[in-house]
Amino acid sequence: MIEVTRGDSPLVLGLPHTGTDVPADVLATFNETGRALADTDWHIHRLYDGLVDGVTSVRTPVHRYVIDVNRDPGGNSLYPVQNTTTLCPLTDFDGQGIYKIGMEPGAAEIASRRERFHKPYHVALAAELDRVRGLHGFALLYDCHSIRSGIPFLFDGTLPDFNTGTNSGETCDPAIEALVVDRCASAEGYTSVLNGRFKGGWTTRNYGRPHEGFHAIQMELAQSTYCEEQAPWAWDTAKADHLRKHLRAILTDLKNWSPA
Repeated sequence: MIEVTRGDSPLVLGLPHTGTDVPADVLATFNETGRALADTDWHIHRLYDGLVDGVTSVRTPVHRYVIDVNRDPGGNSLYPVQNTTTLCPLTDFDGQGIYKIGMEPGAAEIASRRERFHKPYHVALAAELDRVRGLHGFALLYDCHSIRSGIPFLFDGTLPDFNTGTNSGETCDPAIEALVVDRCASAEGYTSVLNGRFKGGWTTRNYGRPHEGFHAIQMELAQSTYCEEQAPWAWDTAKADHLRKHLRAILTDLKNWSPA
């Protein structure tokens, strides 16, 4: 079941990758690598919880290995010339297979998962964006993500701490982009980049239609900023508390933003 918390501000948080639920029939097809669920956006819902009042959030509890709700439902790649994972991933972020041999999902299974898990998330998210746009004349989606800071299969070197994605400025008003970029750049002790390796997933690109009053921005955080980057992915209270101060400032700016 999709988890929705409703607020009365224009700001909506998307939480597509924090879930760890795997249906029993799918879990039975995973190998040891798949069962580790290593590529979860660990603790992200906890990291953002309670930072500002009046915010709406939409979260799926289903793990991204079952189906990735931040991927094009048609299966088109977000990054055609780079390594990435698919709608129903066959590998983890290190390029290692997650299924037992011969038990990978076929077209019928992928279609079933799309209907059972992908569609309900986006029905709920679209409904909340429509609702808050009805209240304010616009809606602002902030898509919450995190990832290990070093994954050679996906990118070279070490990922910056704050990775802001607007699909090269297409998914939101330039003032929204500037607010977030300025906050990230002024966060002492952190590194940041705009539209680097992560330019915004399918969710950001699909819902970011500024000319219709829908603005969207993705934030991909390096997990090293708030937790361990290996099992058991332990929460680091001191790091997380420090990071939450900066995230609160970002969300406060976004909550208070309005079109000129």
